[in-house]
Amino acid sequence: MGKVVVRFPPEASGYLHIGHAKAALLNQHYQVTFKGKLIMRFDDTNPEKEKEDFEKVILEDVSMLNIKPDQFTYTSDHFDTIMKFAENLIKEGRAYVDDTPPEQMKQDREQRIESKNRSNSVEKNLHMWEDMKKGTDYGQTCCLRAKIDMNSNNGCMRDPTIYRCKNEAHPRTGTKYKIYPTYDFACPIVDSVEGVTHALRTTEYHDRDEQFYWFIDALGIRKPYIWEYSRLNLNNTVLSKRKLTWFVDQGLVDGWDDPRFPTVRGVLRRGMTVEGLKQFIAAQGGSRSVVNMEWDKIWAFNKKLRAICKKVIDPVAPRFTALLQDEAVVVNVPEAQEEEKHVAKHPKNADVGTKSVWYGPKVLIDGADAETLSEGEMVTFINWGNLNIIKINRNAQGKIVSLDAKLNLANKDYKKTTKITWLAETAQAPFTPAICVNYEHLITKPVLGRDEDFKTFVNRNSKQEECMLGDPCLKDLKKGDIIQLQRRGFYICDQPYEPVSPYSCKESPCILIYIPDGHTKEMPTSGSKEKSKASTTKKTVSAETCEAIPATDVGLPSTPPASASNPLELFQKVAAQGDVVRDLKVKKAPKSEVDAAVQHLLSLKTDYKQMTGQEYKPGNPPAKLCAPPTLSGSSIGTDGRSLYDKVSQQGEVVRKLKSEKAPKDQVDAAVKTLLALKTEYKEKTGQEYKPGVPPALAEPPTLTSDVDLYNKVTEQGDRVRKLKAEKAAKDQVDAAVKTLLALKAEYIEKTGQEYKPGNPPVLSHPTEPTSDVDLYNKVTEQGDRVRKLKAEKAPKEEVDKAVKQLLSLKSEYKEKTGQEYKPGTPPTPASQTLTPAVQADSGTHLSDAEATALFNKITTQGDEVRKLKSEKAPKDKIDAAVNELLQLKAKYKTLTGTDYKPVTTEVHDKEKKKQDKSEKLSKSDKQNKSAKSGDINKKKNLPEDIEAVDSGEPVEGQGPKKQTRLGLETAKEENLSDWYSQVITKSEMIEYYDVSGCYVLRPWAFAIWEAIKDFFDAEIKKLGVQNCYFPMFVSQAALEKEKSHIADFAPEVAWVTRSGKTELAEPIAVRPTSETVMYPAYAKWVQSHRDLPLKLNQWCNVVRWEFKHPQPFLRTREFLWQEGHTAFATYEEAAEEVLQILDLYARVYEELLAIPVVKGRKTEKEKFAGGDYTTTIEAFISASGRAIQGATSHHLGQNFSKMFEIVFEDPKRPGEKQFAFQNSWGLTTRSIGVMTMVHGDNMGLVLPPRVASVQVIIIPCGITNALSEEDKEALMNKCNQYLQRLLNAGVRTQADLRDNYSPGWKFNHWELKGVPIRLEVGPRDMKKTQFVAVRRDTGEKLTLPEKDAEIKLKSLLEEIQANLYNKASKDLKENMAVAKTMEEFQKELDSGKIVQIPFCGEIECEDWIKKTTAREQDLEPGAPSMGAKSLCIPFSPLCKLQSGEMCISGKEPAKFCTLFGRSY
Repeated sequence: MGKVVVRFPPEASGYLHIGHAKAALLNQHYQVTFKGKLIMRFDDTNPEKEKEDFEKVILEDVSMLNIKPDQFTYTSDHFDTIMKFAENLIKEGRAYVDDTPPEQMKQDREQRIESKNRSNSVEKNLHMWEDMKKGTDYGQTCCLRAKIDMNSNNGCMRDPTIYRCKNEAHPRTGTKYKIYPTYDFACPIVDSVEGVTHALRTTEYHDRDEQFYWFIDALGIRKPYIWEYSRLNLNNTVLSKRKLTWFVDQGLVDGWDDPRFPTVRGVLRRGMTVEGLKQFIAAQGGSRSVVNMEWDKIWAFNKKLRAICKKVIDPVAPRFTALLQDEAVVVNVPEAQEEEKHVAKHPKNADVGTKSVWYGPKVLIDGADAETLSEGEMVTFINWGNLNIIKINRNAQGKIVSLDAKLNLANKDYKKTTKITWLAETAQAPFTPAICVNYEHLITKPVLGRDEDFKTFVNRNSKQEECMLGDPCLKDLKKGDIIQLQRRGFYICDQPYEPVSPYSCKESPCILIYIPDGHTKEMPTSGSKEKSKASTTKKTVSAETCEAIPATDVGLPSTPPASASNPLELFQKVAAQGDVVRDLKVKKAPKSEVDAAVQHLLSLKTDYKQMTGQEYKPGNPPAKLCAPPTLSGSSIGTDGRSLYDKVSQQGEVVRKLKSEKAPKDQVDAAVKTLLALKTEYKEKTGQEYKPGVPPALAEPPTLTSDVDLYNKVTEQGDRVRKLKAEKAAKDQVDAAVKTLLALKAEYIEKTGQEYKPGNPPVLSHPTEPTSDVDLYNKVTEQGDRVRKLKAEKAPKEEVDKAVKQLLSLKSEYKEKTGQEYKPGTPPTPASQTLTPAVQADSGTHLSDAEATALFNKITTQGDEVRKLKSEKAPKDKIDAAVNELLQLKAKYKTLTGTDYKPVTTEVHDKEKKKQDKSEKLSKSDKQNKSAKSGDINKKKNLPEDIEAVDSGEPVEGQGPKKQTRLGLETAKEENLSDWYSQVITKSEMIEYYDVSGCYVLRPWAFAIWEAIKDFFDAEIKKLGVQNCYFPMFVSQAALEKEKSHIADFAPEVAWVTRSGKTELAEPIAVRPTSETVMYPAYAKWVQSHRDLPLKLNQWCNVVRWEFKHPQPFLRTREFLWQEGHTAFATYEEAAEEVLQILDLYARVYEELLAIPVVKGRKTEKEKFAGGDYTTTIEAFISASGRAIQGATSHHLGQNFSKMFEIVFEDPKRPGEKQFAFQNSWGLTTRSIGVMTMVHGDNMGLVLPPRVASVQVIIIPCGITNALSEEDKEALMNKCNQYLQRLLNAGVRTQADLRDNYSPGWKFNHWELKGVPIRLEVGPRDMKKTQFVAVRRDTGEKLTLPEKDAEIKLKSLLEEIQANLYNKASKDLKENMAVAKTMEEFQKELDSGKIVQIPFCGEIECEDWIKKTTAREQDLEPGAPSMGAKSLCIPFSPLCKLQSGEMCISGKEPAKFCTLFGRSY
């Protein structure tokens, strides 16, 4: 007791996951049990990966797990000691410096080849070591390796690297060291130095134990004892930090604390308790047994523990109600009075408290509940009483739209009634918007093989969100609160509800994360009556009845499947049924359907096991059962294998009895049986039994198929893994590994490819060769598969794999038939194509063989002639070859009586011409345009020397180049969100970033912002505005000076709370806007009226953190803008500038971006927080039917000057102080997104010429093999001439002269990027001194004279600018309407228009309008459902208010004609 010292050594390169938690808690267990010492040591041997942020998080997590180390250390504390030990090894000849490149070193270690530096002298090693220590260029190419044993069967002993040179700063030691030890070298040294007695390591490090002890012995230091335990393996999960980091970097998760992550933070965020996690890990203990565990077990344990401890779950979790927003059904109860009552939050625990429940004549229930009800039925509404259903109202499609009910509260019989949850609709207590989030596994495959890439099994739809109408009481939830949504399950509040922000006009819904409870049974989604039905069904459904259920009900074939004729067919059926089950679960189908489909799947798996004798494994088809049958002589080998397995099993029995210390007579009896089996085995096979070396089957080697060999490798690999897991004797493992390597070598020799798990070779049946027609059909089927994958937008890796297989089949087809695969043209039988016809009545006796030989000679000579012509050989040489060809043809006709005709001449010629033309387009990835745009391959869109390719057939010769996915894959009118995302990424405007809501602005987008900046900056300078820059940080005190201002921005403010490891005394905000940053300085600078006006502007970035659905440019956490802040002596001056700036903003949109806007004033509800009034320009995006705020100019009045004391002495009243009048105004990069949305089409971006960084793109056309080098050079020179002329004329121009892309590819590329004009020029154009100009906005092609290039193109650019504006202006006018009644307003709004209506201006009325006009379904994927909000009070309204006209609500007189609409 008291002598045990253990350590927990995490690396600060990521968050702590539950595998690390197991290690930490096991170490703590031994610390407590033996009253010993626990050292927490940060392994900081790799400066590249170390981050102080992670270090703090790990320390917090360890503290949260209530682990209390006795000592904290770092490996870097011992760097000097470790370095001395390394130098001792060099001096003793036990280590050497190696400059072998890493990849070569890896191969050499695998092949057991010694390095050329292994025999270096000690002096040379020390010299190279000094280079490493100094971090020289040469030193950085070197590493220090321990000289152990390059022939060892343990790869860890083949001269491992123990030091590497990294010329970068370390978080703790800075630049003191240039060399850093590896973990494997540092660990045994530091364990020994720090007095560790027991080093706990997982069994996956077993192979490194030998290396660990070698270092200890070689250095002559104290030896710790290694205690192994099994790592925590969870299905459908990766625990590698490298892999987890990939998920974070790819933006597939919200961060390291994502609820789908196995990190401690992640599982706690999902509802796991700290105590639950600790008890679960304690239950696993220090066992060495390697098992894969389902997540259900940990969640079931969590639930059980909570119930035992009376924590959080059922006994104390308050119960609330939430209804699916899109499925809610109205129940009309006319006699019910609107009232509020208080009921218990938990029916069985009054201590939980009470909540308000509202009652009224209009209540909502779940649509699933409504479907279970019938007219005349009495139903119990929980927390209310019994109601009688009077009438069920359905629409034309039979869907329930509402129910009429009558109160029957006097009836207290609740025993046999359906119990349902409900919510009353009342203005007194509006519903709380909520989002219920349910997470699935990030990895779709339960257990990944060693050679399988986890990226191919990523579940990209692992997060499901449901928009709910929540109980009004949900508004009071706090982060971390655990509640029960009745009949849905337990949830943890991830984000509390936030009310509507006056500035952003958004409310933040309450985010609830579902807490798994460890069982697969789903919570009921309909009434209790339906629940009882489901349970009855479950009891009665059997395997037989499952097959009788219609296919539409359970996702099964409509008829019972016939028994599979072979294992491969049955394997495919199991796989298909597995897909059906997964699909049903994803769609959240009724439980009865899922259960029936699962039942059928299990039945198929049972059949499969009976037929093959092995379990079904995805990706492991039963290839060996499809191989050619073995000969009768193989029975000996089969019996021998059976006997071999019996010996192995009996050996296991003996080992188990010994390990359990069974009675000696039992052990002796088992040993006796084992020896008898071994004797029988030797008699049968003629050889001794050897573990890991099964008997070879006595099949003739000539009939051993590739599949047999593949299966042998697989089985031997399983045997090796089993021996290692059981920690078998080293000689047994080595023997099994040797056999495995031999089998792999044989497999490579036989198949010509490496063995890959789960990738069996294609079966071949030598006795039944595949016919040409079969191969043709295989190509066709694979082509269909590729097209299907593309249509379903499958992952790129999957598509590439299918394409690769298609190309392989095509290659095999060509090799077999001698012709290219052509869709719709199956191969002709060999008797008709390969042998030339011989006349039966010919007097010449010519055999088929002779005719065929002559036929082939002609074919060969024809090829020779074509080759000479293509190579432009001398004329006499070509003539001689042609003459010989004619003689052969004449001889053929004389001997056969028929003219020579090449095989399938007509088809071949036709396809050959087609192929030759299509090859010019082989690098382009033409995408199909929408019906509006027409076919991209129409001749009018192709250059003069390229004809259109029929898109109805695949173009031969293109191969995988078709996979570039250059163009858009979604139409704007079909899915605006996907279209927008593709446009901005594929046009190279945006690159996604690993911080959600932040994006990289690429040069193509930033150039647009620069054009806007150049214009606006010049104009404001004419008004006397000067540029400046203020810090991005603002103190908490300054930010909170203007209360209404900070109240609006509070949810969006990002705070800095720490510097390095030190907590700041006061948090510092990152500016959401700069009023509070700049105005303290204004107060210093303004003392007299002579200091006014003060007009400053800054071009900068701001950060607004809080929002749910980021969209590049439109809604981002960080964005670029300009913000102007001015101060004046008088109100009139300030008011004048507000409108001057607004006019400039309108010019930016209308003159530069070609977007018409509506100018106006914001309503009181929508004005800038803390300001006097706000003016705005509003744009309209017809594709979504939504408006968007373009820019705002605010008059702040004297509000801010009073807060910040910006005062001056009034010249008219000496000695009297006057507060300044202030303005602020801003324009953001949102304008680029608006431009994209308004002008973009199904071919990509459409740039207005005035903001396009490239206005004209020059593309040479007509470059073919027939074009001489002189003509090609002349064409390039002409393109450069056009380029120089246009640049001199002030036209922003580029020439795309790349020779590795075809003209067609370039057309697509620059159309996608939105360049206004494409200038095409080819050899024929040069001869005619002309060029072709293609407009991006209309697609029109114009042939223009070369001499007028500058004038014509500049004029055309202005036409395009005007056309874009006129088109958008017409769009705006057609989609802006006037309405006088609420019915008209709703109708126009739902047709996707913005509407001007009479409005009283009251905030309450505006809230009412927004709520009333909210619609059920989303406007577009990812966008929240929304009602109409006020956009502005237009300066030039479409209608004038009549005297006495009422507001559209009918409650107050109208004050303005106000523009309303749905908005971004």
